[in-house]
Amino acid sequence: MTEPIHRTIPSTALVTGAGRGIGRGLALGLARAGFAVALVGRTRAHLDVVADEVRAEGGTAFAAAADLVDATEVADAVARAEVELGGIGLLVNNAGVIERIETDFVEDDVEDSWRVVETNVRGPMLVSHAILPGMLAQGGGRILNVNSGSGYRAGAAYTGYSVSKGALARLTAMLDAQYRDRGVRVLDMAPGHVETDMTTAMPLHDGRSQWTPLDDVAAMAVAFARGELDELSGRFVRVGTDTVDSLRALAPRIVASDARALRLVPYGADDPIA
Repeated sequence: MTEPIHRTIPSTALVTGAGRGIGRGLALGLARAGFAVALVGRTRAHLDVVADEVRAEGGTAFAAAADLVDATEVADAVARAEVELGGIGLLVNNAGVIERIETDFVEDDVEDSWRVVETNVRGPMLVSHAILPGMLAQGGGRILNVNSGSGYRAGAAYTGYSVSKGALARLTAMLDAQYRDRGVRVLDMAPGHVETDMTTAMPLHDGRSQWTPLDDVAAMAVAFARGELDELSGRFVRVGTDTVDSLRALAPRIVASDARALRLVPYGADDPIA
């Protein structure tokens, strides 16, 4: 069982892809909950708008533009955010992309699929790698990876996206295994079906009338940031299907059955890989 962190972790958060969509909603939700936020993404103008929104509500915001697949730019943005905010307590790896067309792998452009994999995997790896030393030095921290059910279930389209989210799920498990005993907690969170520019452009959402409220996504992130879901470190939650209250109640059962994790399932106790 993963014990809650008892150290004092800074009430600060760094959110990638914070200039619009889910990232903007997460940054605003965290700021409203009392977290100072660092906003990181490719387009400075979008980040500045969100930073102004945070400040207009009395919050603290720092914006840094960076190409999240460029190691030098990522390291620089993280270093400046740490100085500005006095350390980072929560990292939200939110930035991500999807293929330009909805089709199977043979019909897809493999270069476009690779663009998706690189953005959705290299980005979180670089940002996590840059931010973990500071978290370990301060005695702990939390990393929230914005994932998808596509990372855990096979589908008929968006191969690169599913591959990338599956890899992100493995990164979540690896970071939990390597740094849990040093105070780091890591969670995979699928935001559900949030109405954004990306999702509304996807044919599979044509005609959808029910969307996951962005406030619910932010509430889940805030709960994790506050340590309320530490017991589920290394595992997967889905906003809309799960609530903070349901996860708290079910956490012992989830952990005991080793559920909500990307793993190889044996065929029985006599399976040699068990």
